[in-house]
Amino acid sequence: MYNKSLHRFSVITAVCTFALIFIGGLVTSTGSGLSVPDWPTTYGENMFTFPVYKWIGGIKFEHGHRLFASFVGFLTVILTIWIAVKEDRPLVKWMSYFALGAVIFQGILGGLTVLFLLPTAISVAHGMLAQTFFCVVSAIALVTSRWWREEHTGMSNDATASLQYLSVLAVAAVFLQLTFGALMRHTYSGLSIPDFPLAYGQIFPSLSNDAIASYNYQLIIEGIKWTGDKPVAAYQIFIHLLHRYWAFIVAGIITLLGFRLLALKSLPKYLRNTGYLLLLIVTIQFTLGIFTVLSRKEYITTSFHVVIGALVLVICVITSLRIARLRWLNKYFGYDEK
Repeated sequence: MYNKSLHRFSVITAVCTFALIFIGGLVTSTGSGLSVPDWPTTYGENMFTFPVYKWIGGIKFEHGHRLFASFVGFLTVILTIWIAVKEDRPLVKWMSYFALGAVIFQGILGGLTVLFLLPTAISVAHGMLAQTFFCVVSAIALVTSRWWREEHTGMSNDATASLQYLSVLAVAAVFLQLTFGALMRHTYSGLSIPDFPLAYGQIFPSLSNDAIASYNYQLIIEGIKWTGDKPVAAYQIFIHLLHRYWAFIVAGIITLLGFRLLALKSLPKYLRNTGYLLLLIVTIQFTLGIFTVLSRKEYITTSFHVVIGALVLVICVITSLRIARLRWLNKYFGYDEK
């Protein structure tokens, strides 16, 4: 039975998670990850009673991130208990248990990134678990919706089979791209290539020692690096290129999915409209990626690039689940297309 209040609360949890990812993006974009060097305390004080007048510099980003993360964790606890008590579908209950376990582990990973001074592996895991958690709570919002509970019109498996495969491919491609993005952020590779669309005037720049030396000289001349900074290494340029060029592939897959949704006239209107949404959101995200480089990683632009990437992933996940739901209705209940 559809529970309106539970659905709305799950939507609120998903929206707050979206906001939390943006705040987390602010932390990395402003280099504030170690502005609070202890955990779970804040400069030796209780995190929840740390006075506001001490929120200065990067502390406001890191400490604010911790507080809002605690709030999202609190919402997840309530959501899990609510689903355990009111939900009659075992799979939905297990989704909520996974969400609760994920948010707890996410908090632990966040603490470890501080205690171990931002190690790349833990930092990347922290970022990608956030993306996974966002997908799960968004999926919970979908499966607790009136549409999921009361939709009775299936879609032909023949008509939507390729669409289903394409949507799953889009989810995998976007998740991989977000992993590359997290790796780029946490290895400080974001400005290892300062130009776009070329890379040091080339499509595939040389990674020889002489070339790397010339790139570092250029970064100093342009004011991106200082003489005493750690020079850019070949692996950072490779990571940047991986993220940049995979973005073209991802954009192509999502664009294809968007046009396929629009082209299949038998699809329900809400799914066809998703095609327009995908085309719009991938354009916005690609543009943000360009401006992230050209603005020298201006922190608001960069943070929006992070959070819109998460939104692209969730839209692909929700689209794939909706298509799967319609195919399931047709397979097991034999409903015809409208």
